[in-house]
Amino acid sequence: MSFDHALRLTEALLALALIQQSLEHLRAFRRERILFGARIVLCLLVLAGVTQPWPLVALAGLSLLILQRFSGPYNGGSDRLGLLALWCLTLARTLPVEAWRELAFGYLGVQLMLSYFISGWVKIVNPDWRRGAALRQVFAFSAYPVSESLRGWAERPRLLLAMSWAVMLFELAFPLTMVSQLSLVVGLVVAATFHLANACLFGLNRFFWTWVAAYPAILWLQQRLF
Repeated sequence: MSFDHALRLTEALLALALIQQSLEHLRAFRRERILFGARIVLCLLVLAGVTQPWPLVALAGLSLLILQRFSGPYNGGSDRLGLLALWCLTLARTLPVEAWRELAFGYLGVQLMLSYFISGWVKIVNPDWRRGAALRQVFAFSAYPVSESLRGWAERPRLLLAMSWAVMLFELAFPLTMVSQLSLVVGLVVAATFHLANACLFGLNRFFWTWVAAYPAILWLQQRLF
């Protein structure tokens, strides 16, 4: 995957992710409708490839106004990764030296890899995750729209223990998928399936679209390094 192809694919996927997030705000207060309506228009320009890189630059500037409006990335990790991807793309399109542009885009790939590894590390040092109790609490007490049948999983400790360790070990081992293009593709398919399951079970749809949008960056980085 060439640098330009990976960059363009990441732009398109991120634009779609931001449009999906922005639609949630079109029934909000007038200021929010203006901010997110403008973001939708700019994302459509990014998708169309019109007057690049200025729609990205405008989106980066608009992101500062949105941060001010909500006193930070109000929706947690998905917003943080979306902001990181947006600014990395903006730098990758505007920096004057190609090596700097590649460095900015590669940084997104590195951060994506670390997002999985650090998530696994945070879990495995937590006794509740090692015992499967953390997942039990998610299914038993979570405010997310888990169906009643899935809440019954809270009474299956062995299953939850196995699921907990599967998630932790996969996340900790994710950097090892960088050894080859094939192993990385397999790792990303597993990771995307995990995000999709969380979207279907718990309504965490933002994570799926935002993380998938950054996948071309790590695919390009692996090819660039190895």
